[in-house]
Amino acid sequence: MSEGMDLAAVRIDVGVMDLLLRDIGQRPVDVNDPDWRAKRRAAPKPVDEAGVATEAAAALEALLDAYESGDEETREDVREIFRAHRYFTWAAGLPHEWESAAEFRRRLILVSARDQHRDPRDELMMIWWLCNRARALGIDIEPVLTEVAAMSSDVDHYDFGSMRELILRGREEHDLR
Repeated sequence: MSEGMDLAAVRIDVGVMDLLLRDIGQRPVDVNDPDWRAKRRAAPKPVDEAGVATEAAAALEALLDAYESGDEETREDVREIFRAHRYFTWAAGLPHEWESAAEFRRRLILVSARDQHRDPRDELMMIWWLCNRARALGIDIEPVLTEVAAMSSDVDHYDFGSMRELILRGREEHDLR
């Protein structure tokens, strides 16, 4: 089976999961409730609530593998899948805890593949958080940033800089506490 055929199947799976996650993603959040953050943390993960956790993890890994190993056309196809399926993009993620350079790299690849997602400012904050954590773990971030930036888009969707530029801003150090 060719890589394109694999992505086509993943695109279909992601589309189905996106529909299943939509109602959860559109649920209003009462930010006037003083306990809204605690309630949100206590709630099941959206992929668990929708019953698609295993499938979402597999689709996400397939997308990231294709993005990492594919050519520019394949990477653009992966970016388009993330753009077209905002609820999947919002709900599917890698485990929060990580310790290694490989896990740092994988998370940066996910940020790159989401290609600024809904708000590039949030993505930049995620890049800075990832880089801060990597530095604290003793990981040399420079080669990882350079490698992932090279596979990132140079399109500026929101007049905030391209994904390539945002990834390279991971070199900046910011206190995010």
